[in-house]
Amino acid sequence: MSNKNVLLIGASGGLGEHITKGLAAAGFNLALHFNDSFDRLTKAVDCIKSLGVKYNSYKADITSEEQIEHMINNIRNDFGSIDVLINNAGISINGMSWKLPYDDWNKVLAVNLTGPFLCSKLVIPVMKVNNFGRIVFISSVVPQIGVIGTSAYAASKAGLAGLSKTISKEVIKNNITSNLISLGYFDTGLLYQIPEQIRNQIKETIPMKEFGKPNDVLECIKYICSEDSSYLTGQTINLNGGLY
Repeated sequence: MSNKNVLLIGASGGLGEHITKGLAAAGFNLALHFNDSFDRLTKAVDCIKSLGVKYNSYKADITSEEQIEHMINNIRNDFGSIDVLINNAGISINGMSWKLPYDDWNKVLAVNLTGPFLCSKLVIPVMKVNNFGRIVFISSVVPQIGVIGTSAYAASKAGLAGLSKTISKEVIKNNITSNLISLGYFDTGLLYQIPEQIRNQIKETIPMKEFGKPNDVLECIKYICSEDSSYLTGQTINLNGGLY
């Protein structure tokens, strides 16, 4: 499925960097979204310059419908179409539920749930024009198992499951699929916001006794994005080493 155009939301994060490199190596053209981490994005871009794929970067606040619409219009002008949308952006602000500030709750929900909704809302009409599309939501095992202090993050990621399932029913007639990957603990990104002692405790709760590798996520995404996955839609794929 080379030469398909991918819009990767949250390309500048730890996992986003791995996805960027892997999809470029597989021949996908890449529209790389970032908000305020351009320096980190340049590291991934430097690695794909020699791979012969088309790429460009786009800055947008995904909690702003106006900014997303502007970004998508620019991508259409540059690439012609958007075949794959990967909703990978995410933040976490931790705190016990009775102590978490209301503004922090709203911020997490805005980025992790409203943002993917707005991106999907504005990309779907573009996909419908070509009667093809793959939408991927990146979620987490956290709402499935319950983790102390993560009420906002867990609620936002749980909401993605309902969003993805609903969209899958709405767009299947247009040859567009919508699936969610629920990730366990992977050796990148937000995991390293957790103190080392707690990371080691988490590792012991995983049946495989190890953190996932970013390449495992990449291979799952590549399959979902392929034309061979046309019968896979409305699903939650649990990628967590047996944790859930």
